[in-house]
Amino acid sequence: MVKRIWVVLCVLTLLITGGGFYQTPIAQAYTAEQDILLQSWRIVDQSYIDDSFNHQNWWFIRQNLLQKPLSSREETYTAISEMLSLLKDPYTRLLPPEQYRSLKVNTSGELSGVGLQINLEPNSGELEVVAPLAGSPAEAAGIQAHDRILAINDNKTTNLTLDEAAMLMRGRVGTSVSLTIRSAESEDSRVVNIVRDRISLNPVTTYIAHTKEDLAIGYLRLSQFSANASAEIAHALVKMQQQGAKGYILDLRNNPGGLLQAGIEIARLWLDDGTIVYTVNRQGSFDSFDANHTAITDAPLVVLVNEGSASASEILAGALQDNHRAVLVGEKTFGKGLIQSLFELPDGSGLAVTVAKYETPAHKDINKLGIVPNQIVAQEPIMLNQVGTEADQQYQKALELFNDTALVAEAT
Repeated sequence: MVKRIWVVLCVLTLLITGGGFYQTPIAQAYTAEQDILLQSWRIVDQSYIDDSFNHQNWWFIRQNLLQKPLSSREETYTAISEMLSLLKDPYTRLLPPEQYRSLKVNTSGELSGVGLQINLEPNSGELEVVAPLAGSPAEAAGIQAHDRILAINDNKTTNLTLDEAAMLMRGRVGTSVSLTIRSAESEDSRVVNIVRDRISLNPVTTYIAHTKEDLAIGYLRLSQFSANASAEIAHALVKMQQQGAKGYILDLRNNPGGLLQAGIEIARLWLDDGTIVYTVNRQGSFDSFDANHTAITDAPLVVLVNEGSASASEILAGALQDNHRAVLVGEKTFGKGLIQSLFELPDGSGLAVTVAKYETPAHKDINKLGIVPNQIVAQEPIMLNQVGTEADQQYQKALELFNDTALVAEAT
């Protein structure tokens, strides 16, 4: 008995002291580049909707990536992109710092800058002013549509991308930026010093249209589901009600989506009750978002969609269609039924990761399938300034529906 106790104690001593049987692992020090790579790996490991990771051994991928010599941030980004490509999911992607900042600005609904919409003129390649935003510092400084921006501070714009030019004009409220401007009517240039301010990006365009029978119809075009989209839609609805609107056209064509919550909030402006959308996580568990009896109007509604209507546009269109609140007109939507979350990395870059999928209130999974409108109307490509004109056949069909009591009744 004494011998047996002695043997057990010897074994325990060997295990504790590491006498050939057990060795405590030494913590490995990682480089800054490896830390960013590993953080990206962990985010996907904990959040990605498919816990089989497209049938990949995710731990084995991590170990292989750590064997790569990473001597620059560019090499790290390449390694992260290669890792994400194994998922075969185009929506789970790396966003370098510039792209990540731009995406956050676009979805926030506001920024601090000068308030200019810009474009590269297709013939000359010059940086052109599309329009100053109403009430912006650029408008107050007298900058007009079609003016050319030759330089931003000391940076000539000839070799700048749109994103690079936009980033140079943005900045903290109260700081100044110098723009060298040449007007469209003159070859002379002038320097304009502008103090940056808070700029609200309104994603909503509205006006009152009339049917052939002179019925007042409120038209709302939503370009993106940004953080302020719901408030802007609500404001527009109240204003157009006061102007006598008897029905509405909601134009979601070429709207790529944006914030899921914005889509839900806008649906609640039209739906008094009912389910708006179901979400399904990686465990297969369902959650739902419902209307909350806060609808602003119950007037007839026609929604315009096309192949450029995606993501949150499809959530909103699907909610209104399945609840028989609206008649959808146009062409089949894009078919993006996946939800992404944004994760910021230590260097200011970010990851967009698919964390869930969604289903319409009728439990339709529209990913890669899209939503089919109630009224299919083909449309040849038109310019932005042709939207709402005779050339816009989908818009004209929407107006016609308000004269057809039976069809509009589908929505009510």
